[in-house]
Amino acid sequence: MNFKLLSDNDQKAIDALKEHHGGAAEIMRAMNEMRNYETRKKVLAEKGFGSMIEQAEQYVKKFAKVSDFEQANNISYNNNLGIATSQVSGFQGAKVTFRCMQKIAETASSEIPAYVPSEMISVMALSDDYIYNGDLLATLTMTENIMQVSKYCNANLIGIPFPEKRFQELEKVTGKKFERTPAGENMSQLLLENQGTFFGNFGGIEVANDNHLIYLDGITRCAKTTGGNFYLNPSWSTIIAVCYYGQDLPDLHIKISMLLSTQNLMQFRMLLNIMKEYLRDDNTSPIYEINIGNAISPENFIQCSDELKASGIKGVSLAAHIFINPDLGIANFDWFDDAVKVLESGANMTFKYESDGQAREMDTMEAYFLPKEELDKNSQTIGDVIFYKCLRCSKDAREFMKRGIRVNFGKSSL
Repeated sequence: MNFKLLSDNDQKAIDALKEHHGGAAEIMRAMNEMRNYETRKKVLAEKGFGSMIEQAEQYVKKFAKVSDFEQANNISYNNNLGIATSQVSGFQGAKVTFRCMQKIAETASSEIPAYVPSEMISVMALSDDYIYNGDLLATLTMTENIMQVSKYCNANLIGIPFPEKRFQELEKVTGKKFERTPAGENMSQLLLENQGTFFGNFGGIEVANDNHLIYLDGITRCAKTTGGNFYLNPSWSTIIAVCYYGQDLPDLHIKISMLLSTQNLMQFRMLLNIMKEYLRDDNTSPIYEINIGNAISPENFIQCSDELKASGIKGVSLAAHIFINPDLGIANFDWFDDAVKVLESGANMTFKYESDGQAREMDTMEAYFLPKEELDKNSQTIGDVIFYKCLRCSKDAREFMKRGIRVNFGKSSL
């Protein structure tokens, strides 16, 4: 590329932040230690989540198995077709996830059971309370250890309040200044200049100045504390920063949000150029998954897949929404037939459910940003919403399988 994406000063600040957290080896050690099931259970018992985890262990024993459907329907797979990876969004913390598990267990013996998707997405803000009080750790334990999903994605929204002393510490470490405003009780939050409404900047999609360092600090603290290793990344600057930051963090994975709108080939190639600039020695990137925008045609999705293969970048999956909330896109959006075209071409894809295609209470973007008290109050309703997403995902997955298309699920459903 003609111009360096990061200046020497940018790199120096990012390197200093990593060393502040103990360096790459220490970050990986702490993160992987906190992914251990027994370690997580011990911590959660101390934080008051022991009985929830014990009940979740019982729920998962009742889950329907994909193998029963395969045997009953004489399913065989065509190796010339693409592989579909199931993904559902909206796992908003421990109570919501627990309710979804309860519903999956209760309906497992029905004619149209819900399976556990391979990947799950949450848009919960990574506040200190969520990271350190055990709620996120309980969620990760239920999803990653008990339901055994392959990936659970957290969203670091940089506009949430943090202790003022942390901002001061990060300024000292990095040599950068962070424009912020008091948020009460010795807390401050970044000043998002263009956020005219609550959703205007979506909590930090437009990452101005040096605020990418706040993003990197947030995911590192979360990784070391909970073992979470997969994070949503919605902005161009944070993508560049994390591609550089994650070169020596092989177990750190990033998902590109569809809100970046990589929905034509020119934008997709821009992203490939960024990734290639900071590839690891094994030709992998911290970018694990790219969610292609809602507007893309199946033909262009296939072209993206072809160009990804030609790039030589390894280990990246491409995702598309099958159903979305009306407040994320047009009403009655349905990409199932297009997904079939993609998969029957031989291209792999991750098929995602932001909605189940029905109008349901709390099946809105607003549900992703409820205050803690409101989230607790509505946890059963939101848990039902994500259960219905899992149910629709499972229904469509069975249609894929009938067509000879392999589908990846969470291991507890296999």
